[in-house]
Amino acid sequence: MTDLLVPARFCGPPSSGNGGWTSGAMAELVHEHPHDHGQPWPPIRVTLRRPPPLDREVPATETDGVTTAADDEGPVADARRSETPLTEVEAVDAATARAAEASYAGWHSHPFPTCFTCGPDRAEGDGLRIFPGPVDDLDGTTRVAAVWTPHASTAEDWHTYEDEQRRASIPCTWAALDCPGGWSGDLAAYPSVLGRMTARIDALPVVGEEHVVVGHFRGREGRKSFTASTLYDVDGRVVATAEHVWVQVDPTEFR
Repeated sequence: MTDLLVPARFCGPPSSGNGGWTSGAMAELVHEHPHDHGQPWPPIRVTLRRPPPLDREVPATETDGVTTAADDEGPVADARRSETPLTEVEAVDAATARAAEASYAGWHSHPFPTCFTCGPDRAEGDGLRIFPGPVDDLDGTTRVAAVWTPHASTAEDWHTYEDEQRRASIPCTWAALDCPGGWSGDLAAYPSVLGRMTARIDALPVVGEEHVVVGHFRGREGRKSFTASTLYDVDGRVVATAEHVWVQVDPTEFR
């Protein structure tokens, strides 16, 4: 067991951690990762208890199958394996996803424009620059999509793969699944932060290869919204999938 540490690069709001990246870092503390990239990482559910601090180690402990990161101010997040099956979002082709980016609502109104995943103010190679725009309605609810080519700066370097290809890290893969869900629920109109995320990784995404990520809005209840996202590789295979719970906030309180 190691501590949770969110470097400032991986912010969501300017002063706190990106929810997806933080959740992925928590997932790393739960699961002993296989060295064979063909082995999937099982579904892990992460609940964020408060805005994750940046550049500060938060001690993590495990009790009865629950890994908790907490400091003197209280719990930051907890993580555990999940037995609940995840329903993947239906794919779209790369051309459709690429065209949808022109209609990304975050170009015009963004609660956190420096977000690691979807912030338009982040430079190439710094943020992920995933800009999901609407593609259609699925069962009467919104679906958004974008393309993403993992940059070398997202790579993890401690696994050996049979194909010798570099792959994005677990936290960066979770981050890629994060905001596309949120934008399917219209983050411009309903500014929100991630409250809970459950994700399964079938294979880490290959650095330098174009992927498609699709988000799906599944409902709203008071301040909470419910979404899902799925990441596909160049051949249309599922790389990873997630489901989320978002909580509407006043963005000025997170700056």
